Amino acid sequence: MGTMSELVTDRGAHQLSLHGQRAIVTGANSGIGEGIVRALAEAGAAVVVNYVRGADAAERIVGDIRDAGGTAIAIAADVSREDEVEGMFRAAVEAFGSIDILVNNAGLQKDAKLHEMSLADWNHVIAVNLTGQFLCARAAVREFMRRGVQPQLSMAAGKIICVSSVHDAIPWAGHANYAASKGGVAMLMKTMAQELAMHKIRVNSVSPGAIKTPINTSAWDTPEAERELLRLIPYGRVGETRDIARAAVWLASDHSDYVNGATLYVDGGMTLYPEFRTGG
Repeated sequence: MGTMSELVTDRGAHQLSLHGQRAIVTGANSGIGEGIVRALAEAGAAVVVNYVRGADAAERIVGDIRDAGGTAIAIAADVSREDEVEGMFRAAVEAFGSIDILVNNAGLQKDAKLHEMSLADWNHVIAVNLTGQFLCARAAVREFMRRGVQPQLSMAAGKIICVSSVHDAIPWAGHANYAASKGGVAMLMKTMAQELAMHKIRVNSVSPGAIKTPINTSAWDTPEAERELLRLIPYGRVGETRDIARAAVWLASDHSDYVNGATLYVDGGMTLYPEFRTGG
C-alpha cells in the first residue's frame, strides 16, 4: 500500500483528469473562451470550439489541439438562436457520442449611456449574454438527463460552468445592458443549480475581473492605462486567460464535486471595494 501522499497524489490526478469527457465551450475562438477550450483539451476532454465569426481562428485552435494529440471540432452557432444551438448540440453528440461539460462563455458588449442606449443594443446583449446561456444550458441538461451518470467518467451526470463577470455584483455605469445580463446569469446559475442537483448535474459560475483579452486591449496595453486599471485590483496584476481557464478545469473536474451553485470570483480582489483601502 502506498503512502498517504502517494494515494492523495494518484487520486487527485485521476479526479482532475477530464479524459473521456466531452465539452462544448461557447465563444471559444478568442479570449477567455480560447483559454478555456485549450485547457479542457489539455486535461483530456474532447472539445467543441464554438464561434459565430472567425472561422479561421476556430480552425487554428482545433488544429493546435489535434497536433498536441487531442480531439476537437469547430461548430459555428449563434447562441442567441434556438435553432442554431439545437443544431450545435446535435452535431456535438453525433461527433462525440454525448456531452459532459458545457462552458457558457459567449458574450458581448454594446456600451452606451442609459439615455442614449438603443433598444436594439439592449436586446442584442441580453439575447447573447443571458438568453444564450439559457438555451445552451437547456440543451445540455436534456443530454445529461438522457444519458445519466457514467461513473467511469465523472461523479456527476453533467457540469455547467457559466462565465459571468464581476459586474454580476459591481454596478457599471455606461454598461446597463451588460451588467443586467450578468446579474441575470448569476440568478439563472443559482436557480439551475438548485433545480438540477437532484439529477446529479452541477452548475457553477466563474466571474472574471480584468483579464487581458483582445476585446479590452485599450485598458491595459500602455503603462499608463495599466497603472490606472491596477487601482481597482488589490492583488497588483491584470489577469490572464489562463487564470480563468484553470478555474474552469477545476469546476469541470471531480475535484469540485461538492461545489454547486457557487460563483468563483477570479478577479485579483476587484470585488473587495479597493477604494476602501485608504478610506471609509
